[in-house]
Amino acid sequence: MSETIDVREGEDFDLPAVEHYLRSHVEEVPEGELEASQFPSGASNLTYLLKVGDWEGVLRRPPLGPVPPKAHDMGRESSILGKLNAVYPLAPRPYFFCEDESVIGAPFYVMERRTGVVLDDSFPPGMEPDEEVRRGISRTLIDTLVELHAVDVSGAGLGDLGKPDGFLQRQTEGWISRYERAKTEEIEEVRPLTDWLARGIPESPPPAVIHNDYKLNNLVLDPEDLTEVRAVLDWEMATVGDPLFDLAVSLSYWIEPGDPDELKAVLPTVTETPGFSTRRELIDHYAEKSGRDLSDMHWYVVFGYFKLAGILQQIYARYENGQTTDQRFATFGDRVKILIVHAENLSRTGDV
Repeated sequence: MSETIDVREGEDFDLPAVEHYLRSHVEEVPEGELEASQFPSGASNLTYLLKVGDWEGVLRRPPLGPVPPKAHDMGRESSILGKLNAVYPLAPRPYFFCEDESVIGAPFYVMERRTGVVLDDSFPPGMEPDEEVRRGISRTLIDTLVELHAVDVSGAGLGDLGKPDGFLQRQTEGWISRYERAKTEEIEEVRPLTDWLARGIPESPPPAVIHNDYKLNNLVLDPEDLTEVRAVLDWEMATVGDPLFDLAVSLSYWIEPGDPDELKAVLPTVTETPGFSTRRELIDHYAEKSGRDLSDMHWYVVFGYFKLAGILQQIYARYENGQTTDQRFATFGDRVKILIVHAENLSRTGDV
């Protein structure tokens, strides 16, 4: 089964222009015709596979239509990868960044291609790992995150990447504001949820480089050993901030077999099958490996679900306003409500 699809209608670009730019910036591109296909997953930046003979690269560009200020900054993302790759090789190496919008109509960059297995809602055909491997994948998810959070921020040249002071306060206020601006209906649980979050902001541990959208399907795994990671993808929101915030984002995507069916339907994932660790086990493993105090993790987990709801709401608002016609987004309004209700319930029960 192919990882890519034909480029979706309206999301294509000037292939000869890209080929000309590519050949002038990447020496190892061989003779031959440039081919392009599209990675179908993801609801933010558009990502394409470029092929010339045996050579492959990955092109990333912002989504179509208006985008929030400072969001989808391809130059920033490319620069982060260039610095991070030197100290955290799981971050792919960028070849170049192109800010000339006349090439494809938007800034873009091209990076190296890392091949392997990406786990979404199921294992690839013919691959049914036992429970021991599934638990190994769970541990690997956390170990890889702990390794990222151990990067020397200054040594990597990333000291000016973010503003760690007041990080959680800004995130809380920012996501509440973004949700309000993008909302398309009134959901009664929003006010008590956002009030609870604003009242209980914990004190952050020392800052770290954080991915900010870390989840299982952003890992490229070794097909011969699914507990080994070949790459971590999608660094568009990386910054320096609260590492427990990063863990919480990951947990908001992690579904357990015993979760409510409506929550499982929001973002289907392979982790709902038996054998994978629970969210509590992931939290305990992170605490053990990192040495950090996770006693406030309940707040972070609730916020993780609210942030995910905010992301989906922004995408759904673009769909509702006709800025995208991608039918994958038609159900995002329902998913937002499920996440909001779930998060508000968690805020009262203390569960994760």
